Amino acid sequence: MHTTKSGIKEAKVNGTGRFQTPPVPKWEYEKTSESKDHILLKEKYDLFINGKWQKTKKYFDTINPSNEEKIAETAYASQEDVNKAVVSAEKAYDKVWSKMPGKERAKYIFRIARIMQEKTRELAVIETMNGGKPIKESKGLDIPLSIAHFFYYAGWADKLKYAFPANKIEPIGVAGQIIPWNFPLLMASWKIAPALACGNTVVIKSAETTPLTLYKLAEIIEEAGLPEGVVNIISGDGETGSFIVNHPKVKKIAFTGSTEVGKLIIRSIAGTDKKVTLELGGKAANIIFEDAPIDQAIEGIVNGIYFNQGHVCCAGSRLFVQESIEEIVIKKLKNRIKTLRIGDPLDKNTDIGAINSKIQLNKIRRLVQTGIDEGCGIFQKICELPQKGFWFKPTFFTDVALSSTVAQEEIFGPVLSILTFRTPKEAIEKANNTPYGLSAGIWTDKGSKIFKMVSGLKSGVIWSNTYNKFNPASPFGGYKESGFGREGGLHGLKEYLKIN
Repeated sequence: MHTTKSGIKEAKVNGTGRFQTPPVPKWEYEKTSESKDHILLKEKYDLFINGKWQKTKKYFDTINPSNEEKIAETAYASQEDVNKAVVSAEKAYDKVWSKMPGKERAKYIFRIARIMQEKTRELAVIETMNGGKPIKESKGLDIPLSIAHFFYYAGWADKLKYAFPANKIEPIGVAGQIIPWNFPLLMASWKIAPALACGNTVVIKSAETTPLTLYKLAEIIEEAGLPEGVVNIISGDGETGSFIVNHPKVKKIAFTGSTEVGKLIIRSIAGTDKKVTLELGGKAANIIFEDAPIDQAIEGIVNGIYFNQGHVCCAGSRLFVQESIEEIVIKKLKNRIKTLRIGDPLDKNTDIGAINSKIQLNKIRRLVQTGIDEGCGIFQKICELPQKGFWFKPTFFTDVALSSTVAQEEIFGPVLSILTFRTPKEAIEKANNTPYGLSAGIWTDKGSKIFKMVSGLKSGVIWSNTYNKFNPASPFGGYKESGFGREGGLHGLKEYLKIN
């Protein structure tokens, strides 16, 4: 062995007098799985209506997408069940909740938040088991942010007259809420908390594949002693959702999901007096200028598209890179993707978990194959995927045209499309060349450039030198086919009030 002046140990090669640095050891992470011993799950979940668990005629299996194992049986709500839930909510609204002083409503909402805090770890594990997302995301974002929304809106419950001064305000009535499978508990919190703070009652339906944390929330609501019928929690598929949308006693619809279903809802409620909030699809532009902090931007790209396996409506799925830095950005992105760990979502080292369902996995595969067929270059992480479950490697496309399918359609998976631009004006034109308008990201060192870009981009949420940052006090929503209305902040309160 020989030690250089820099202190690096080198070894002679075949006695030639030349020296070679020993190979860098390959580091492997030991598996550190989150324990499931502490969680309490029933074998069968009934509907939570009028403060009680009620049986129904039909049940379906809820599985773990990472291993396809059955977790529980879950109730499938019929039209009769939906009617019971709505009637229960209307009764609770008329007799109890709308008449209760705001400070008393606040106590219940605070109590829900505190019980959720006590059960944070359990909720995170169940969210990961049912949804397929990495446990570090459930523990680090989903559950804490869900709790934060309940705390935030509890604080507003007795201050609504200050939120909208010089206005006459009153609640709407029964709110029908339909949530997606990508952030089950978080989307429920976004909708339930402001509705309750404003004096409304709720009938909420989980996505078919991810009902478990919503039913755990029902147990928390039961423990908090919320008056019967104020929150009714059911599960089912799109047909169950249509029963909620079309029920004449439901006065407000809040839906998060696909643009296609959003259009159906608009047609269904046309000519009625129902208020509606729609948070639909997206195809966000993440724009990187040559003066951006590139290493920081690479982390923002990864967080923007590979967080939650790309199951994010505001995912930065279109990357616009200034031509002068295209080569270095792609090189650094390849190196970063090689470090991402794919596997058991309950492993604390996992970066990319399981795709939520076989249906979604097939959609991702179909669209990726379309990108290949259209001549786009493809890069994927080289790794072995688990034998069971639904998995897809982090992927990105190069040589993408604005008209490419992968640049226009929402893939809703860990798939990025890379395009280039030369000037800020061109970046704005290309970023806006989509039917969606939910979110965008800008990476640059120049504050003036940020403000110029913000004024030109048609997006409801725009991040600067970061991505996927959320706060309950900040409104969220989109334009065009990404929907309308806002959730979060004062804007979120407004959607659940009649203001005169």
